[in-house]
Amino acid sequence: MQHNSGFAKFLRVTGIVLMSLTAAFTLMGGIGTVCAALFTEKYAAESESMAKLLGWGWLYTIFMLVTIAIGVLMIRAVVLLIKAAPTSYRDTLISLVAGVVVGVIHIFVSRALRGASMPVDMVTYTAVVTLIVFLIFRIPGIWSGVDFTQGKTSARTAGGAAAIVFGIICLAIPSLAGPSHTWALGINWADAFNATLTPLGLLLIVGGLALSFRANLPEIHQPSAQTSK
Repeated sequence: MQHNSGFAKFLRVTGIVLMSLTAAFTLMGGIGTVCAALFTEKYAAESESMAKLLGWGWLYTIFMLVTIAIGVLMIRAVVLLIKAAPTSYRDTLISLVAGVVVGVIHIFVSRALRGASMPVDMVTYTAVVTLIVFLIFRIPGIWSGVDFTQGKTSARTAGGAAAIVFGIICLAIPSLAGPSHTWALGINWADAFNATLTPLGLLLIVGGLALSFRANLPEIHQPSAQTSK
């Protein structure tokens, strides 16, 4: 596969978008764990599931901090992929493996303690799918075209797509997490961060669209000094 072929560019941008989705889910998942980590007693009266976590706040604080850290590493990996940094692919795999390992542990612990593990399942399954895709990219015949370390991957297009994905997740996460965060009184506690997530999501989407639009504008070449004489 030729590195500059249209299909190779499509695969690279698709990989970056998928990695962006995983990073957004992981970071939001880590932030969302704050209810179980720091406010277990507050929500215990609203949810039998949360009541089962009383006394385990320290453990969920670890899950929260580690998952947020992995989300940040994934965001860094997305930036490195766009910049075609020499360590971009390696750092992507490291962050994905870390996300899968911590996610699987989190799932088993939550199911053992409270009998449920959503929305950690969704976050972990997304990381697993992304890891499989990036491992497939390493197949020699595919890697010759996809190789993220050889030349920048249409930085504006990929960066714009990544920003749009992050923005959509910011807007959608309260609804996606709603079923697992709606308890006794019918209140969706995942709406708690709407005041921050909504403007942030809209800003990311508008910025991403603007960046993608600019990337597809025809380049205007300035005449050289010698030509203009």
